[in-house]
Amino acid sequence: MLKIQDLSLAISGESGSVPAVTNISLDLEPGKVLGLVGESGCGKSLTAQSILRLGEHQGIRRTAGTIRLDGEDIFTMPEKRLRRLRGGTVSMVFQEPMTALNPVFSIGSQLIEVIQLHLKLGKGEARQRAIGLLGDVGLQNAEGLLDQYPDALSGGMRQRVLIAMAMAGEPDYIIADEPTTALDVSVQKRIIGLLRYLQQTRGLGMLLVTHDFGLVAELADSVAVMYAGHIVEYGTVAEIFDHPAHPYTRALMACRPEVAPRHAAFPVIAGQVPSPGQWPDGCRFASRCRWADTACKRPVAEDVWHEDTHRARCVHVERVRQASRDSKGVSA
Repeated sequence: MLKIQDLSLAISGESGSVPAVTNISLDLEPGKVLGLVGESGCGKSLTAQSILRLGEHQGIRRTAGTIRLDGEDIFTMPEKRLRRLRGGTVSMVFQEPMTALNPVFSIGSQLIEVIQLHLKLGKGEARQRAIGLLGDVGLQNAEGLLDQYPDALSGGMRQRVLIAMAMAGEPDYIIADEPTTALDVSVQKRIIGLLRYLQQTRGLGMLLVTHDFGLVAELADSVAVMYAGHIVEYGTVAEIFDHPAHPYTRALMACRPEVAPRHAAFPVIAGQVPSPGQWPDGCRFASRCRWADTACKRPVAEDVWHEDTHRARCVHVERVRQASRDSKGVSA
């Protein structure tokens, strides 16, 4: 199991460090998909990247907590072991397929390098493996694509190449960071289907980072809702969709196009996510929440409410859950 326990991260700068993520605890199980959902600026990608310690050279540092893979602490791993982990045991599909590939190297050179690094194959065997991977992700003329450069490929094709690269080291876990961002709707559906197929046929544990509840419904087994650097609600997909217990979760779900009233203005959440370092002492969502009152100005404990696998960080959980039952969980 990949276990994140009480993780806090800070962004270091010239004027000091600013908290960016606080007390995150998540479990990623083999063969299961965990959706990490929230708006931009909530800390989702920072949390995901910290699993592979990718932010350390960009001023992102751990201030508390652990990340353990089968009991081994990732933050104390030697560099050599960490290199084997990245792309080998745990791999990542980055967002923005139009910029994630190196434009000065061919598709083949980038993919073959990953295969040789993790599977220790000769160049000829690695090339055949690369052709097979490109075919596995649904790309036609896979052999011809090896000599192409990224600028010759569409966004959907580049995303498939990135998925092939993520699968090249035969990982046990995959982190998909906004895997359908910037792709048109028809391409998104094909990428979603591909991720589901690869995850299920290979028994991968997957962390799906997204702002899209529709994508969560398609792929995830459980959901962690993140706001302003911490988890505000956690539960199975059925629990979250049927009885959301936090106002932020309800507000996000109400913004889905499929539940918006026909011919009505598209719903949005008023206000903005507070920036790191500007979080209030009480509930961080209070300034945007219709249920907020003086009780929300006090610090909120991690588990204000929990029931079996479902938990939420809100002092008005019972009122929110009743509203969810009355409206079948979908309106704010």
